[in-house]
Amino acid sequence: MKQYLLVLLFLLLTPVTGKAQIDNFSQQNQGYNEEYGRMENGGNNHFSWGRDTTKSDKPIPIGLFMWNIDKRLGDITHVEADTMMYRFQNFNNTDGISGSYNTLGNLGSPRMNRLFMDREVFSETFFMEPYSFFYTPVNKFMFTNTKSPFTNLSYHRAGNTQDGEDRVRAYFASNINKLSGIGFLLDYAYGRGFYNNQATSLFNGSLYGYYLGDRYNMHAWISSNHIKIGENGGIDDDTYITNPESFSQSFRSKDIPTVLAETWNRNDDQTYFLTHRYNLGFDQSLITKDSIAKLIPADTTLFKSLKDSILRVRIETDTLLRKQVRDSLCQNYITSLALPSRFVPVTSFIHTLNVRHGVHGYYSRETPDFYYTNHYYGDQNQVKDIFDELSVRNTLGIALHEGFNKWAKAGLTAFATHEFRTYNLPYHLGTGGKATQRYTENNISVGGILSKKEGKLLHYKAEGDIVLLGEDVGQFNIDGKADLNFRLFKDTVTLAAHAYMKNLNPSFYYRHYQSQFTWWNNDLNYEFRTRIEGALHSKKTKTTLRIGVENIKNYTYFGMEKTPYAENYETIGYSHNTVVNQYSGNIQVFSAILNQDFRFGIFNWENEIAYQKASNSAALPLPDLTLYSNLYIKFKIAKVLNLELGGDIRYFTKYYAPDYSPAIGQFVTQDRNSYVSIGNYPICNVYANLLLKHFRFYITGSHINASMNGNAFLAPHYPINPMVIRFGLSWNFYN
Repeated sequence: MKQYLLVLLFLLLTPVTGKAQIDNFSQQNQGYNEEYGRMENGGNNHFSWGRDTTKSDKPIPIGLFMWNIDKRLGDITHVEADTMMYRFQNFNNTDGISGSYNTLGNLGSPRMNRLFMDREVFSETFFMEPYSFFYTPVNKFMFTNTKSPFTNLSYHRAGNTQDGEDRVRAYFASNINKLSGIGFLLDYAYGRGFYNNQATSLFNGSLYGYYLGDRYNMHAWISSNHIKIGENGGIDDDTYITNPESFSQSFRSKDIPTVLAETWNRNDDQTYFLTHRYNLGFDQSLITKDSIAKLIPADTTLFKSLKDSILRVRIETDTLLRKQVRDSLCQNYITSLALPSRFVPVTSFIHTLNVRHGVHGYYSRETPDFYYTNHYYGDQNQVKDIFDELSVRNTLGIALHEGFNKWAKAGLTAFATHEFRTYNLPYHLGTGGKATQRYTENNISVGGILSKKEGKLLHYKAEGDIVLLGEDVGQFNIDGKADLNFRLFKDTVTLAAHAYMKNLNPSFYYRHYQSQFTWWNNDLNYEFRTRIEGALHSKKTKTTLRIGVENIKNYTYFGMEKTPYAENYETIGYSHNTVVNQYSGNIQVFSAILNQDFRFGIFNWENEIAYQKASNSAALPLPDLTLYSNLYIKFKIAKVLNLELGGDIRYFTKYYAPDYSPAIGQFVTQDRNSYVSIGNYPICNVYANLLLKHFRFYITGSHINASMNGNAFLAPHYPINPMVIRFGLSWNFYN
């Protein structure tokens, strides 16, 4: 912890100067026009450098522009800067902003989204996938252009020094010049755990830089993560939560026994990312011929510049010579004006390099007898299983930009990718020793993108790729998105559609896994998925409706197998074994999600209601209904202090939610012989949320209904944390 704080202090005190603010941005390349004082690009977008919002004698220019980049080709997508108070009180909740995730309870613990349509499909970062609350891939990292150096410091706390949570986060961004910038993120979270043996420690350090010139664009990003969580296997008996009156005494959360102790999962992950491109194009004048004609002075003024007195006399009588001399003088005058122009990119040559190294470890110094069904090697009280993986991905692309002439109505991109992957898994020797077994995989794929991003009415993007050679040969992905924006009855309406077809080879750890307690080598069929999804958004009524249908063949998932064990012919518990299952038939999933917000003066009521149904609930368990409701009043004090006072509630219907396997650090379906349902239990919070200029603060009473009896779990055998007071603050500093 001390070394992290020293690094943070050093970086914060290191002076970095720079200036530049882009208030409007596009995916094309930029160039600065001094005469107009703005950024311009091939998409005819204009960028101001921000404006002063202070009243001091020496005002500090304020303003931010933030964006994400595509992990394959580095295309830019604008995102809103995280400087508002909206739901800030939920920022540090592991179960998500609207509570749609199942978690193990503690800060930063593994989680899984209950909303199927929002889940990832076979993540490339297998062991990091459950830590999506904390782990940020490059395509979700926020790059920043700022007029003055920008720093954001935030701190979140809950509970006390014995069982509470702390998180400190620092983000810094500065421009080197008008076209380039650097920045970093430091993030540290520590959850002691309200229940025994579940402490979490998570650290991330990310450093980035970018250059956005006319001819050359570049984004570079380095990220290092260290994540360590204690595994307690859940509480020993759910009755402590569901029916505490059955015990003769009351128990605090720390008094409740847990299944495991002295057991940890640990992940170290480093990513090195570089995407850059070179653009071919032309300079286009920003002034038309008619405008230029108006700038040319009168003939008498032009002819006064002639130094040849004889020529000046001759043009008075020679009409043809007069015209020739005038044209020459006009051309010289136009050349001397240095008229403003912009660079219009026509073709881009793109290269992206992504290198990732991950190390996963499972450690245990105290494994209960019979907890695991299988024991393949080693001492179960001295477990140290290490998984080491490396991936190197190179992508080459060529893009023809939209908008460089009237016939280019869409952009067209072609690309090819080579990916090299190695995996080092634990392996036991016949002599009882321990070694490492290496797996190596290569893939070569090609693909293309057709897109239209400019304009206000219609946008679309169709993307496809197929693996031609390698481990995943025959794998393909076709994905299409479109949105139509129009005015209707004084309302701005957006219709959006999303469809895809995927033929996927299950990721490596579904096919191979080797450890002291879990072992498989599977020959799996490709998983085939098709999805159609539509969305309707009304700005005036604050309504968003998403409806989608997905069909999955050969659905691949983890499952838990429990075997009863007995003493004196009496069953006293179950042993655990994690397996990979593949359902060879078809599973259909229907989903409908409605977001509806209401505003009545200072009263605000925000709602999200999701209905979903799977045709095979044993393989793919989903709650029928999930909802989030947030009711608050919002007003100002003394015209400067913005204040929100309210409460929110999270709820989902009962279902046989996925269990959690400490052995692999993943969520798994429950064993059908020992089903446990969770849900039908509201989680209620109350909060105060305020914003004063660049300072945000919240205080929350979390799970205020904890004293009521009920099924207070977000994963089987992992209780929701008891009631606790949380607070957090965030402060933006400029220059």
